Amino acid sequence: MTNPKLPKVAILATGGTIAGKAASSTATTGYVPGSATVADIVDSVPALAEIAEIVTEQVSNIGSEDMTDDIWEKLTEISQKYLDDDSIAGVVITHGTDTLEETGFLLNLVLSSDKPVILVGSMRPATAISADGPMNIIEAVKVAVCPEAKGKGVLAVMNDEIHGLRDVTKTNTTNVDTFQSRLFGALGMITGGTPYFFKQSVKPHTTQTEFSLQDVKDLPRVDIIYAHANQDSTLIDAAVAAGAKGIVYAGMGNGSIHKNAFSGLESAANKGVLVVRSSRTGSGLVVDSNSEWQNFINAGSLNPQKARVLLQLALKKTSDLEEARRIFETY
Repeated sequence: MTNPKLPKVAILATGGTIAGKAASSTATTGYVPGSATVADIVDSVPALAEIAEIVTEQVSNIGSEDMTDDIWEKLTEISQKYLDDDSIAGVVITHGTDTLEETGFLLNLVLSSDKPVILVGSMRPATAISADGPMNIIEAVKVAVCPEAKGKGVLAVMNDEIHGLRDVTKTNTTNVDTFQSRLFGALGMITGGTPYFFKQSVKPHTTQTEFSLQDVKDLPRVDIIYAHANQDSTLIDAAVAAGAKGIVYAGMGNGSIHKNAFSGLESAANKGVLVVRSSRTGSGLVVDSNSEWQNFINAGSLNPQKARVLLQLALKKTSDLEEARRIFETY
């Protein structure tokens, strides 16, 4: 699409349901994600030509449940390349919804630009009779060229809502309104085809962080251990034996730790493994609670999967408990 009178937007594709195809128009499960290319997606939404001049690049074409560190490294480098291009107004990344929040949070921490970066996906495949992908991508491009989106950090646009990637999470397995910022709410919305912003995150992002693209290279192993009744330290010990440099414990309630798991986490911490307490509840802050857990880091409002991303980046900077704690308190 070429129209030099319009702003230029780069659409980078990684796959996902938004690029998925099913056997019939009524099938919304059992489809193959990543079946369509970025060219297919753009060609299927001709209205994009009225909003922006579009350039495209296929970064990967996977279901996002198969996201890897290697793809993250490639995506961050390609995203930054377009952001550094003076002719580009913003970047839109099509992505599967399963790990969209993790990829977006990583980008929010390592990209260095005030230009809008928008992640967009869909909950229904492109072949579905009521596919949500086309409208989502139209709205994502509209936000990417919106002056108010500049400096807001990496954003997710789906289902007529604009969310910050630090706080948004997938909350429903199949519903189109799955992405919610439960604690702090959406940053804005798209109504009548126009983006409206009402607030922004106060946490550092993009140009304000201490992280860079170099920190995405060779990310250390960090495992998530999910708390449950009758737990022991078997999986914790296995994570340490496998070479984990960090462990995120998805605890009960306010990051509560089963007494039979505590010894494993304490042993890991004594070996230099950084341990972060998060929560399996899906909402709320994890804050200081039991004095026995003082050698562990609080995840605050970050869910386990986002705490894992931040811990990976923190470990590229330090293995010191107090310095890592500062990083979690900052971001």
